[in-house]
Amino acid sequence: MTRLFNDPAAFADEALEGFTAAHRRWVRPVTGGVVRATATPAGEVAVVIGGGSGHYPAFSGLVGRGLAHGAAVGNVFASPSARQIHSVATAAHAGGGVLLMYGNYAGDVLHFGQAAERLAADGVETRTFAVADDISSAGPEESAKRRGIAGDLPVFKAAAAAAEQGLPLEEVLRVAERAGARTRSFGIAFSGCTLPGADHPLFTVPEARMAVGLGIHGEPGIGEEALPTADEAARLLVETLLKELPEDVADPAGERAAVILNGLGSVKYEELFVVYRRVAALLGDAGVEIVDPEVGELVTSFDMAGISLTLTWLDDRLEELWRAPADTPAYRKGALDAAEPDRDRASVTAAAQDTAVPAAPVVPAASDASRGAADTVLAALDAVARVVDAHADELGRIDAVAGDGDHGIGMRRGSTAAHRAAADAHGLGAGAGTVLTRAADAWADKAGGTSGALWGTILRSLGTALGDRDAPDAARVAEGVTDASAAVRRLGGAEVGDKTMVDVLVPFADALAAATAEGLSLADAWDRAATTATAAAAGTAGLLPRRGRARPHAEKSLGTPDAGAHSLALITRAVHGALLDHH
Repeated sequence: MTRLFNDPAAFADEALEGFTAAHRRWVRPVTGGVVRATATPAGEVAVVIGGGSGHYPAFSGLVGRGLAHGAAVGNVFASPSARQIHSVATAAHAGGGVLLMYGNYAGDVLHFGQAAERLAADGVETRTFAVADDISSAGPEESAKRRGIAGDLPVFKAAAAAAEQGLPLEEVLRVAERAGARTRSFGIAFSGCTLPGADHPLFTVPEARMAVGLGIHGEPGIGEEALPTADEAARLLVETLLKELPEDVADPAGERAAVILNGLGSVKYEELFVVYRRVAALLGDAGVEIVDPEVGELVTSFDMAGISLTLTWLDDRLEELWRAPADTPAYRKGALDAAEPDRDRASVTAAAQDTAVPAAPVVPAASDASRGAADTVLAALDAVARVVDAHADELGRIDAVAGDGDHGIGMRRGSTAAHRAAADAHGLGAGAGTVLTRAADAWADKAGGTSGALWGTILRSLGTALGDRDAPDAARVAEGVTDASAAVRRLGGAEVGDKTMVDVLVPFADALAAATAEGLSLADAWDRAATTATAAAAGTAGLLPRRGRARPHAEKSLGTPDAGAHSLALITRAVHGALLDHH
């Protein structure tokens, strides 16, 4: 288990602070993550990677020449926010555009996509690419739904090496696509991982058994088998991957492959070497030529006892890029000439930090009526933070049934930050709309992940509808909730029946709109809609998930409500209490 920490909520920030202090030769800190400490040639494409904390050396440890130009670092097992990604990409950009790369998880897809839009609005040409190499998470016919695990490394490296050769953005993207299409991974585990501050692992494996096809966020495997010997584990990994070859590879014999045997956190290097000796022999028996294999911890999951095998099937071009030198804190290959430190950018950043006088925070002008409504908004956000805090452990347990168990932690971080930001804005005399939009940004930034993106969208939609000029009536609030419902479906792509928060948000919005149309007061209309939300959340127990990390474990989730749906229902009821108190 993770034993050394201070405040669990500060773990990711403190880990990043210590990492940058230890590796100043390679990286320098920026808001949201790290970028190279060495200079990037003008006009070179910047490859910016990222994801949640808890996977070191992914993602910060892979920043340096020959690999990433920057890494956005989220909270534990949660994607970085769009604002963090935008900040890192802006710092890394050298005039040639930006390629954002990440594992294929809903939260990362949402936040990196939003960051790409913001960069484009800034005039920075940007493309995105999600690595989807885990064959256990979806079949070949649905390969676009697969998770990104240890295959991140060879795909990131191919794109970064192409960028360093001076290729333009579209060609760097095509290299990433080629590498991604020819990369496959499969993993097994013998125990789950324990998050900082938690007193139990996210999942357990029975004695003398192993989980097969696990994820890297503490998701349980898709099945269990008897605990193997090292040679049996090697055979399972190799035979599973050789069953699915890229479309243009008919037979493994005579093919070349980059091979990664990855330790997930607590399997020791000597154990990995015992397994790899058999992996190498089996691949050799199949006629595969192994090119520059890697054995070690490359994409981890805290203290998970597990391993994964990755094969990237190489052509001449991909082999050249795989063999290219790299120099990062956690991954080094070949030899590079001495690099010049990026003194210009570093000095500008340091000077700004040393001499800048923080500007007094300002808020847009607001009417007295809107500032009065902001009192109610603040009380509602306080109620949200309190109910989430009271149920965080329960939400984590629900989420761990078929997911990664971090929903309660993420919701606590987000709701607490949102209430704090709202209180700051309220203290400056902000109207209801600004209080909500400041809360939206804080929730998205601190929570990260899918829930951070979606709750940021919900609060921002409400803030836009309420504005800072008028006292919002029941119809205006209902309109904002309806807008939020549409925005969440548009952003996340989920619909009713997918076993997500949408299964509660849509009926809640519809019920609130109907009740206000009947002329009910906001408190009474919200009460009726919250009752609908509670019933809808309970109803998700009978659904099979069709999206997100729970999808590969659909059967396991039967009988358990969706964590996001349940938390939304709890929140709607808590807000009703605040509305009654401020009626």
